[in-house]
Amino acid sequence: MMQFDMTGRRALVTGSTQGIGYAIAKCFAEHGAEVYIHCSADKEKAQRIADEIHGQTGTAVHAVAVDLGDIDAAERLHKATGELDILVCNASVQFRRSWDEIPLDEYETQMNVNFRASMNLMQTYIPGMQKRGWGRVLNVGSVQQVRPHAKMAVYAASKCALASLTENIAMQIASDGVNVNMLVPGVIVTPRNEAALSDPEYRAKVLAGIPSGYAGEPEDCSAAALLLCSNEGRYITGSSLYVDGGMRL
Repeated sequence: MMQFDMTGRRALVTGSTQGIGYAIAKCFAEHGAEVYIHCSADKEKAQRIADEIHGQTGTAVHAVAVDLGDIDAAERLHKATGELDILVCNASVQFRRSWDEIPLDEYETQMNVNFRASMNLMQTYIPGMQKRGWGRVLNVGSVQQVRPHAKMAVYAASKCALASLTENIAMQIASDGVNVNMLVPGVIVTPRNEAALSDPEYRAKVLAGIPSGYAGEPEDCSAAALLLCSNEGRYITGSSLYVDGGMRL
Protein backbone atom coordinates (compact mmCIF):
# COMPACT_ATOMS: atom_id res chain seq x y z
CA MET A 1 0.00 0.00 0.00
CA MET A 2 1.32 3.43 -0.91
CA GLN A 3 1.78 5.97 1.86
CA PHE A 4 -1.19 8.09 2.96
CA ASP A 5 -3.67 5.95 1.02
CA MET A 6 -7.16 6.66 2.37
CA THR A 7 -9.04 4.43 -0.05
CA GLY A 8 -12.03 2.87 1.70
CA ARG A 9 -12.07 5.42 4.54
CA ARG A 10 -15.12 7.61 5.16
CA ALA A 11 -14.54 11.09 6.55
CA LEU A 12 -16.58 14.04 7.77
CA VAL A 13 -14.94 17.47 7.92
CA THR A 14 -17.11 20.05 9.64
CA GLY A 15 -17.03 23.59 8.29
CA SER A 16 -15.48 22.48 5.02
CA THR A 17 -16.85 24.80 2.35
CA GLN A 18 -13.85 27.13 2.66
CA GLY A 19 -10.53 27.74 4.37
CA ILE A 20 -8.79 25.05 6.38
CA GLY A 21 -11.78 22.69 6.36
CA TYR A 22 -12.02 22.81 2.58
CA ALA A 23 -8.31 22.13 2.19
CA ILE A 24 -8.50 19.13 4.52
CA ALA A 25 -11.57 17.69 2.80
CA LYS A 26 -10.02 18.08 -0.64
CA CYS A 27 -6.73 16.54 0.52
CA PHE A 28 -8.54 13.50 1.94
CA ALA A 29 -10.48 13.05 -1.30
CA GLU A 30 -7.26 13.34 -3.33
CA HIS A 31 -5.92 10.43 -1.29
CA GLY A 32 -8.96 8.25 -1.91
CA ALA A 33 -11.32 8.92 1.00
CA GLU A 34 -15.07 9.26 0.69
CA VAL A 35 -15.74 12.71 2.13
CA TYR A 36 -18.67 14.63 3.58
CA ILE A 37 -18.57 18.39 3.06
CA HIS A 38 -20.37 20.14 5.93
CA CYS A 39 -21.85 23.62 6.33
CA SER A 40 -24.25 25.15 8.82
CA ALA A 41 -27.05 26.17 6.45
CA ASP A 42 -26.22 26.71 2.75
CA LYS A 43 -26.45 23.16 1.43
CA GLU A 44 -26.43 24.37 -2.17
CA LYS A 45 -22.98 25.87 -1.63
CA ALA A 46 -21.80 22.68 0.08
CA GLN A 47 -23.10 20.63 -2.85
CA ARG A 48 -21.22 22.84 -5.33
CA ILE A 49 -18.04 22.29 -3.35
CA ALA A 50 -18.71 18.54 -3.17
CA ASP A 51 -19.29 18.37 -6.93
CA GLU A 52 -16.13 20.39 -7.56
CA ILE A 53 -13.94 18.10 -5.45
CA HIS A 54 -15.56 15.00 -6.95
CA GLY A 55 -14.81 16.33 -10.42
CA GLN A 56 -11.18 16.86 -9.51
CA THR A 57 -10.59 13.61 -7.66
CA GLY A 58 -13.18 11.11 -8.86
CA THR A 59 -13.93 10.04 -5.30
CA ALA A 60 -17.35 10.08 -3.65
CA VAL A 61 -18.02 13.48 -2.06
CA HIS A 62 -21.29 14.40 -0.36
CA ALA A 63 -22.84 17.54 1.09
CA VAL A 64 -24.59 17.92 4.43
CA ALA A 65 -25.97 21.00 6.19
CA VAL A 66 -26.51 21.02 9.97
CA ASP A 67 -26.16 23.92 12.41
CA LEU A 68 -23.71 22.73 15.05
CA GLY A 69 -25.27 25.13 17.52
CA ASP A 70 -28.38 22.94 17.58
CA ILE A 71 -28.59 20.50 20.48
CA ASP A 72 -29.33 17.55 18.16
CA ALA A 73 -26.66 18.41 15.57
CA ALA A 74 -24.54 15.29 16.15
CA GLU A 75 -27.55 13.00 15.89
CA ARG A 76 -28.67 14.62 12.63
CA LEU A 77 -25.19 14.45 11.14
CA HIS A 78 -24.88 10.78 12.03
CA LYS A 79 -28.22 10.09 10.39
CA ALA A 80 -26.97 11.80 7.22
CA THR A 81 -23.52 10.21 7.06
CA GLY A 82 -23.77 6.86 8.79
CA GLU A 83 -20.67 5.50 10.52
CA LEU A 84 -17.31 7.12 9.84
CA ASP A 85 -13.64 6.22 9.99
CA ILE A 86 -12.44 9.81 10.30
CA LEU A 87 -14.01 12.77 12.09
CA VAL A 88 -12.51 16.24 11.75
CA CYS A 89 -14.07 18.83 14.05
CA ASN A 90 -13.00 21.98 12.25
CA ALA A 91 -16.04 24.29 12.35
CA SER A 92 -15.89 27.11 14.86
CA VAL A 93 -17.35 30.51 15.64
CA GLN A 94 -15.49 33.57 16.91
CA PHE A 95 -16.55 37.07 17.88
CA ARG A 96 -14.11 39.95 18.36
CA ARG A 97 -15.04 41.82 21.51
CA SER A 98 -13.44 43.09 24.71
CA TRP A 99 -13.63 40.53 27.55
CA ASP A 100 -15.73 42.87 29.72
CA GLU A 101 -18.36 43.36 27.00
CA ILE A 102 -19.04 39.72 26.02
CA PRO A 103 -22.81 39.10 25.96
CA LEU A 104 -24.29 35.78 27.03
CA ASP A 105 -25.54 34.85 23.56
CA GLU A 106 -22.07 35.20 22.02
CA TYR A 107 -20.54 33.19 24.86
CA GLU A 108 -23.08 30.39 24.42
CA THR A 109 -22.74 30.30 20.62
CA GLN A 110 -18.97 29.95 20.77
CA MET A 111 -18.96 27.32 23.52
CA ASN A 112 -21.80 25.35 21.90
CA VAL A 113 -20.24 25.23 18.42
CA ASN A 114 -16.56 25.13 19.34
CA PHE A 115 -16.71 22.78 22.32
CA ARG A 116 -20.03 21.11 23.05
CA ALA A 117 -20.72 20.13 19.43
CA SER A 118 -17.25 18.59 19.12
CA MET A 119 -17.81 16.59 22.29
CA ASN A 120 -21.22 15.41 21.05
CA LEU A 121 -19.76 14.42 17.68
CA MET A 122 -17.08 12.36 19.39
CA GLN A 123 -19.67 10.71 21.62
CA THR A 124 -21.71 9.87 18.52
CA TYR A 125 -19.04 8.59 16.13
CA ILE A 126 -16.26 7.12 18.29
CA PRO A 127 -18.20 4.04 19.53
CA GLY A 128 -18.46 2.75 15.95
CA MET A 129 -14.76 3.32 15.43
CA GLN A 130 -14.02 1.36 18.59
CA LYS A 131 -16.13 -1.57 17.39
CA ARG A 132 -14.25 -1.66 14.08
CA GLY A 133 -10.87 -1.24 15.76
CA TRP A 134 -9.77 1.77 13.70
CA GLY A 135 -10.59 5.46 13.80
CA ARG A 136 -9.19 8.94 13.66
CA VAL A 137 -10.53 12.06 15.34
CA LEU A 138 -8.92 15.41 14.67
CA ASN A 139 -9.99 18.50 16.57
CA VAL A 140 -8.89 21.80 15.09
CA GLY A 141 -7.70 24.23 17.71
CA SER A 142 -5.93 27.57 17.52
CA VAL A 143 -2.58 29.09 18.46
CA GLN A 144 -4.72 31.19 20.81
CA GLN A 145 -4.52 28.22 23.17
CA VAL A 146 -1.08 29.55 24.10
CA ARG A 147 -1.12 33.05 22.57
CA PRO A 148 -4.63 34.35 23.35
CA HIS A 149 -6.04 37.26 21.36
CA ALA A 150 -7.22 40.10 23.61
CA LYS A 151 -10.46 40.48 21.64
CA MET A 152 -11.39 36.78 21.55
CA ALA A 153 -11.28 35.56 25.15
CA VAL A 154 -14.12 33.03 24.87
CA TYR A 155 -12.90 31.68 21.54
CA ALA A 156 -9.46 31.04 23.05
CA ALA A 157 -11.01 29.46 26.15
CA SER A 158 -13.18 27.15 24.03
CA LYS A 159 -10.11 25.87 22.19
CA CYS A 160 -8.25 25.31 25.48
CA ALA A 161 -11.21 23.27 26.71
CA LEU A 162 -11.20 21.24 23.49
CA ALA A 163 -7.46 20.57 23.88
CA SER A 164 -8.05 19.15 27.35
CA LEU A 165 -10.92 17.00 26.10
CA THR A 166 -8.75 15.73 23.25
CA GLU A 167 -6.08 14.46 25.64
CA ASN A 168 -8.61 13.01 28.06
CA ILE A 169 -10.47 10.96 25.45
CA ALA A 170 -7.30 9.95 23.59
CA MET A 171 -5.92 8.41 26.77
CA GLN A 172 -9.06 6.33 27.31
CA ILE A 173 -9.53 4.86 23.83
CA ALA A 174 -5.98 4.47 22.46
CA SER A 175 -6.05 0.71 23.00
CA ASP A 176 -9.13 0.47 20.76
CA GLY A 177 -7.21 1.61 17.68
CA VAL A 178 -8.79 5.07 17.73
CA ASN A 179 -6.48 8.08 17.77
CA VAL A 180 -7.59 11.53 18.90
CA ASN A 181 -5.36 14.49 18.14
CA MET A 182 -5.44 18.25 17.74
CA LEU A 183 -4.27 20.35 14.83
CA VAL A 184 -3.35 23.83 16.04
CA PRO A 185 -3.13 26.43 13.25
CA GLY A 186 -1.51 29.80 13.63
CA VAL A 187 -2.22 32.68 11.25
CA ILE A 188 -3.59 31.09 8.10
CA VAL A 189 -4.77 33.02 5.03
CA THR A 190 -8.48 32.16 4.93
CA PRO A 191 -11.68 34.12 4.22
CA ARG A 192 -12.16 34.53 7.99
CA ASN A 193 -8.85 36.39 8.30
CA GLU A 194 -8.92 38.17 4.96
CA ALA A 195 -10.43 41.45 6.17
CA ALA A 196 -8.14 41.80 9.18
CA LEU A 197 -4.98 40.91 7.24
CA SER A 198 -5.85 43.37 4.46
CA ASP A 199 -5.01 46.21 6.89
CA PRO A 200 -1.26 46.81 6.23
CA GLU A 201 -0.56 48.07 9.76
CA TYR A 202 -2.34 45.15 11.44
CA ARG A 203 -0.78 42.64 9.04
CA ALA A 204 2.72 43.92 9.77
CA LYS A 205 2.08 43.66 13.51
CA VAL A 206 0.81 40.09 13.18
CA LEU A 207 3.66 38.92 10.95
CA ALA A 208 6.19 40.45 13.32
CA GLY A 209 5.02 37.91 15.92
CA ILE A 210 5.63 34.90 13.65
CA PRO A 211 9.24 33.66 13.64
CA SER A 212 8.85 32.32 10.08
CA GLY A 213 7.80 35.81 9.01
CA TYR A 214 4.76 34.91 6.94
CA ALA A 215 1.20 33.64 7.23
CA GLY A 216 0.44 30.04 6.37
CA GLU A 217 -1.86 28.62 3.70
CA PRO A 218 -4.73 26.15 4.27
CA GLU A 219 -2.67 23.46 2.51
CA ASP A 220 -0.09 23.67 5.29
CA CYS A 221 -2.82 22.45 7.61
CA SER A 222 -4.20 19.79 5.29
CA ALA A 223 -0.80 18.11 5.00
CA ALA A 224 -0.60 17.84 8.79
CA ALA A 225 -4.18 16.56 8.94
CA LEU A 226 -3.36 13.87 6.39
CA LEU A 227 -0.59 12.54 8.61
CA LEU A 228 -2.70 12.53 11.77
CA CYS A 229 -5.71 10.89 10.09
CA SER A 230 -3.90 8.22 8.06
CA ASN A 231 -2.38 4.84 8.82
CA GLU A 232 0.99 6.57 8.91
CA GLY A 233 -0.13 8.47 12.03
CA ARG A 234 -0.95 5.28 13.92
CA TYR A 235 1.45 5.97 16.79
CA ILE A 236 0.37 9.57 17.36
CA THR A 237 -2.49 10.18 19.77
CA GLY A 238 -3.32 12.78 22.37
CA SER A 239 -0.98 15.21 20.62
CA SER A 240 -1.29 18.82 19.51
CA LEU A 241 0.48 19.55 16.24
CA TYR A 242 1.14 23.26 15.83
CA VAL A 243 1.14 24.58 12.26
CA ASP A 244 1.98 28.17 13.12
CA GLY A 245 5.38 29.17 11.80
CA GLY A 246 6.64 29.18 15.36
CA MET A 247 4.11 31.74 16.60
CA ARG A 248 3.60 29.83 19.86
CA LEU A 249 7.26 30.22 20.81
